[in-house]
Amino acid sequence: MNYELIAFALFAFVTLSSAVGVVLVQDPWHSALLLGVALLSVAAHYVMLAAEFVAMMQVLVYVGGVLVLITFAVMLTQRDSDADTEVVQA
Repeated sequence: MNYELIAFALFAFVTLSSAVGVVLVQDPWHSALLLGVALLSVAAHYVMLAAEFVAMMQVLVYVGGVLVLITFAVMLTQRDSDADTEVVQA
């Protein structure tokens, strides 16, 4: 049994399904989390290709840096729904 093919198919499915989820999910927080899953699974593909340095840079730069930046942007730009209802009622 070829375990490399099974691992590739599993990570390919995770990458594609999470990438589709990034586009289709309406909540920006869940979209950012799915983007992190997609980037981590791409790093797993790099490990399977014996490119450990590229995988490490993928995790450090994209997952560690870009995803944290997106998370802060989502937290800072989301509105509080309770505050919106109080303003409308007043």
